[in-house]
Amino acid sequence: MDLTLLRSFLAVAESGAITEAAERIGITQPALSRRIQQLEEHLGVELLVRGRKGVLLTEMGRLVQSDAQGIVARYAQMRETVSSHQRLEGGSVRIGGGATAVSFILPEAIAAFQLAHPQVRFQMREAGSSEIADDVVAGHLELGVVTLPVRDRELDVTPLTTDRIVLVARNDHPLARRRRVRIQDLSEQSFVAFEAGSALRQIIDGKLREAGVDVNVVMELRSIPAILRMVSTTGNLAFVSRLGMEQQSDVAEVAVQGLRIERRLAVIARRGAVLSPAAQAFTKRLQSLHR
Repeated sequence: MDLTLLRSFLAVAESGAITEAAERIGITQPALSRRIQQLEEHLGVELLVRGRKGVLLTEMGRLVQSDAQGIVARYAQMRETVSSHQRLEGGSVRIGGGATAVSFILPEAIAAFQLAHPQVRFQMREAGSSEIADDVVAGHLELGVVTLPVRDRELDVTPLTTDRIVLVARNDHPLARRRRVRIQDLSEQSFVAFEAGSALRQIIDGKLREAGVDVNVVMELRSIPAILRMVSTTGNLAFVSRLGMEQQSDVAEVAVQGLRIERRLAVIARRGAVLSPAAQAFTKRLQSLHR
């Protein structure tokens, strides 16, 4: 229903006279009378009784007045809500990512964003890249930070950053004491690894196979903090993102001759989706931090 008709009717109902209502809303009396007639025709009832001293509401007119006030008020509230989201004074960002993204990439970006827009809320999910991609396609998440490649044609993919994967060992490990380690030396070691099937695990295993190395995986974990803690306590080796090595005092990076492992991270969104103002602004902030 046209809100203009409802607002015109409410102006007449509140003033009790078509002439006065027409002056208030800035149209001619015949134009206002026509609007009232259109509303009555649309509803199929008579809303006003015209008399010498103005107009009176019929019983149906009183009913329509009550409901119309609620409709107009709700519409005004909706517009204010939308406007506040556009001003980034409200709204939420639904985003997901893998362990590296959730632990080491998104926190800094979220902190910077919320400093400027404290009323924007974040709903975050940690899962593997394939699960995050599925959630974005299904509409459960607006954004995802995933490991490339992503082959789903229903996604828009925006490259974000390159993540270096490094070998780490406890400070007292024999390999940590060497200035340089050969790839072949890894075959004799025990490793804590990421879960089998994860995007990062596939990249690491692929690079090691290319180098002709078959490592001994004794444990699989999901998160970098858990892997680093296990390296620290058990003395096993691991490959992790260099992003996770900050503030690690008992674990060191070990350089391996001829081995360079990298992965590309990207921001994904459902193709054709109109992102919320908050999600659009956060994507720009995230990209600006990783140029």
